[in-house]
This record gives sequence, structure tokens and C-alpha cells, in this order.
Amino acid sequence: MISSAFAQSAAAGPESGLLSFLPLILMFGVLYFLAIRPQMKRQKEHKSMVEALQKGDEVIASGGLLGKISKINESYITLEVAEMGDKPVEVVVQRAAVQSLLPRGTLKETR
Repeated sequence: MISSAFAQSAAAGPESGLLSFLPLILMFGVLYFLAIRPQMKRQKEHKSMVEALQKGDEVIASGGLLGKISKINESYITLEVAEMGDKPVEVVVQRAAVQSLLPRGTLKETR
């Protein structure tokens, strides 16, 4: 009634089910170590950099805007981006918009 090939595959047992999930588990492990973990590390570093911003720091904001922090608030910062006559040109951006911190004196070189 049942061929011998079908009878052998049905008697394989529960360990064959576990072995079929092994490639999926391995792919998730590789994905975690190559993509998820480095991204979490970058987010943590960015958060600590944004929390450590101080007045007078020179930064690059999103969109490539370079400026010197003139005022700092809990969620916003005011960047001095240029000088027009004797008045500074200031732009208000969110703290999270800061992408990187520049070494002091960088803006004098670019103006």
C-alpha cells in the first residue's frame, strides 16, 4: 500500500524538523552581527555625541550645513553660519540634525 520510500521519510523523527530550521537560524545570526549590531552601535555613538554638544562647538548638520553653536537648548541648537556686516547669520536646527563634530578652527579655514 505505502511504498518503502514514503515510510522511511515519515519515520525520520523530530530532529529532522530542527535541522530544517538551522539555515534560517544561521542566516539570522549573520544578519545580526553584520547589520543590526553595527547600526545600534552607531546610534549609541550619535546619541552620546549629540548629548555632549556645547556652545562654541563647530558642527555639520544634515544637508551639509556648517556652523558654530551659539545657543543650545534641550531640543534645539542655534548655529552661526555666516556674518553679514557686524551681525551673525543664525539658523535654528534640531539637536538630532547634527551629523558630526568638527575640530575647532575648521570654519575659519573654510571662510
